[in-house]
Amino acid sequence: MFYEPANGHGLPHDPFRNIVAPRPIGWISTLDADGLANLAPYSFFNAVCGSPPMVGFASEGMKHSATNALATGEFAVNVVGRPMADKMNVTSTRVPGEIDEFELAGLEREECLLIAPPRVKGAPATLECRVTGNHELIGLDGEATDRMMVFGQVIGVHIDDEYLTEGMFDIVKAQTIARLGYRDYAQVTEVFSIMPPPAVLDH
Repeated sequence: MFYEPANGHGLPHDPFRNIVAPRPIGWISTLDADGLANLAPYSFFNAVCGSPPMVGFASEGMKHSATNALATGEFAVNVVGRPMADKMNVTSTRVPGEIDEFELAGLEREECLLIAPPRVKGAPATLECRVTGNHELIGLDGEATDRMMVFGQVIGVHIDDEYLTEGMFDIVKAQTIARLGYRDYAQVTEVFSIMPPPAVLDH
């Protein structure tokens, strides 16, 4: 089949998110201007640069995480392992800003070392980030989409030693999960390696 998104897909459910998948889950923790913690998962999240290490997440509407990150200039990204999936799901609930999602989901918090927002205790890894910029997403028609991309540079990395194998972060042992489409998620249970081809040098 072929379809143009502007004209509809004709399927029971939109396949787009399941085609562009799996996607890392950015479990974003922030503080608002009054110091109240917020925690929410973002499926439009990924690394955008390796050196310096940078990440970005897109907020569909100016939700608390994006608002807080832009107001304070800081956010943390917590890796979600399978044992925390249900609690992560609880934090996706749309609640008023005065509700603390850590408490709502029964999660403990730990202090970050370089930024003010807390991190999720027990997360396999956490990235401490400072905001480097943001970009409002614009459609082909030139109209604003009410979607905001927030970029941050990783200035600190926490890794639970339990998930280090021979000096490498073990994504299988961490049981890292990813977002698919519909109501579906995936858990990393197997990895394989491919060596890059040798460089082709000019003669």
